[in-house]
Amino acid sequence: MKRRIAIPAAIGVAALALTGCGGASPSGSSEGSGTDDKLVIWNWGDADEAAAAYTEDVKAAFAKKHPDVEVEIVNQPFDQYYTLLGSAVEAGTGPDLALFNGGTQLKSRADTLVPLTDELADLEDTLAGWPAFQADGETYSAPMFLQGFPIYYNKALFTAAGLDADNPPATWDELSEACAAITEKTDASCFALGNKEGLGIEFFLSGFASGIFTPEEYDAWIDGDRDWTSEHATQVLQMWADSAADGWYNEGANSTAMFNDSFDLFSGGKSAMVVGLMSGTAHWKQFDEFLGDDLGFMMPVSTNDGTTLALPAEGGIGYGVLNEDKKELGVDWIKATVDHDALSAYSLAGGQITSDTTIELDTDIASANDIVGELSGSKPLLHTALEADTLDLLHRLGQQLLGGEVTVQDAAAQLAASEG
Repeated sequence: MKRRIAIPAAIGVAALALTGCGGASPSGSSEGSGTDDKLVIWNWGDADEAAAAYTEDVKAAFAKKHPDVEVEIVNQPFDQYYTLLGSAVEAGTGPDLALFNGGTQLKSRADTLVPLTDELADLEDTLAGWPAFQADGETYSAPMFLQGFPIYYNKALFTAAGLDADNPPATWDELSEACAAITEKTDASCFALGNKEGLGIEFFLSGFASGIFTPEEYDAWIDGDRDWTSEHATQVLQMWADSAADGWYNEGANSTAMFNDSFDLFSGGKSAMVVGLMSGTAHWKQFDEFLGDDLGFMMPVSTNDGTTLALPAEGGIGYGVLNEDKKELGVDWIKATVDHDALSAYSLAGGQITSDTTIELDTDIASANDIVGELSGSKPLLHTALEADTLDLLHRLGQQLLGGEVTVQDAAAQLAASEG
């Protein structure tokens, strides 16, 4: 029997970077519209039929209020998206609106966006995930979905390795023992990892953080008070390097694309675990299509004393207005993206956990219900609190640590220096 669960309204969320739900080939004009009868919008394309249907629902909701306004959506490739957008904005040829990952990617560009604090205030009580789209007291977008880093596992591979599939590891030591058993007794790697873009350490840091940092350290990190050379920050880098040295990951991880090659490894039963996503792509619905009842969800593991385990989750993606002259139209487009009916239809068809707290997730997929059950105690993603330059450096150092090309101490020092 299906369980219907309402997504809790009280969700501990803050800044996020969704790290890419797919790309599309560029098409159409990249210049913002100078007339009131056209709106030029950039995004990185629809990942599947469900996403395309959602886009059509959004366009229909917008058209109810502005039937005579032409909407031109320009799909840019995700791996070049922010570079292309930055160049276009600098040249004065940017779009009227653009899709942003919440957190670092939006906040680092807040000076190019039009504040919408008053215009979106009427949505505050309905949607969760706002902090990811707020900076310096202003709101720049409305969150469409919630995003986070659940850890998924393959119950069949756990059983094959002699592990208890109904009781996944709860501590770092137990996880290490499980990985040793999986690599010894099966042909699968312990974790699926795609680090060609350097994103792996983002997922590792935010995915396991609540079991490493104390609640006080965690909150201080989000608030900008962090020291990469401190005991627990350095420990994260050491754990990342050690897990690679201990053979947890698939061969060639640094040359494997995360989206979607690494997730295909997990779906195909070639890896026993993966730090995935809860919306967009690489989520419970997609994995369930391949693994069915063998799909499991586990919380971060406890590594240090004094920690409080929490699901890493927060606001996901939203559109920001770049053209002051199109502010009114832009606000109505943003409100169309969080239209109740559009989000409700997409939540099941596309496997999204939406920001709309009045939408119920009606599914019999156990991992989805388990994730929703942990949302009320969730904590923000740590990597999304970083400045863009530091995040880029973390990507490079993550690749070098994976390949043994830099020491943990040197990596920590470089990261500390990047934040002054």
